[in-house]
Amino acid sequence: MSIKRIKCGSRMSQAVVHGGLVYTAGQVAQNAAGESATKQTEDILKSIDILLAEAGTDKSKLISANIWLSDISDFSSMNEVWDAWVVEGATPTRACVESKLAAPQITVEIAVTAVVD
Repeated sequence: MSIKRIKCGSRMSQAVVHGGLVYTAGQVAQNAAGESATKQTEDILKSIDILLAEAGTDKSKLISANIWLSDISDFSSMNEVWDAWVVEGATPTRACVESKLAAPQITVEIAVTAVVD
C-alpha cells in the first residue's frame, strides 16, 4: 500500500493518507492565533476542509476527532462552531480535553481521521 504525505515538512506532515484513511496532524489556527476560541475553531476547520479535499475526501467521511482546549471553559463556544460544521448524521467519534498547548496564543487544536474513497 502506498503512503501519501500532504504538506510534508521536516518535523511532520499535515496529513497522511494510507490504507483508505487520512489522518491529520493537530491543526491550530494559522490565521486567528490569539483570537477567541470561536475564531480559532473556525480557522482550524477551514484548514481541515482544505486538507481533506487534498486527500480526496471531505468532512462527511470523518470517523474520529480529537480536540484539545487550553481552557475547558471554551467548550461551549468551540462546540457552536463544531456543531455548525459537522454533517448531521455523519458525526465522528470524538474526544475533547483540556490541555496545555504549544503556545499561549493557541487555545484550540483539532486532529481528525476520515475515510478516503
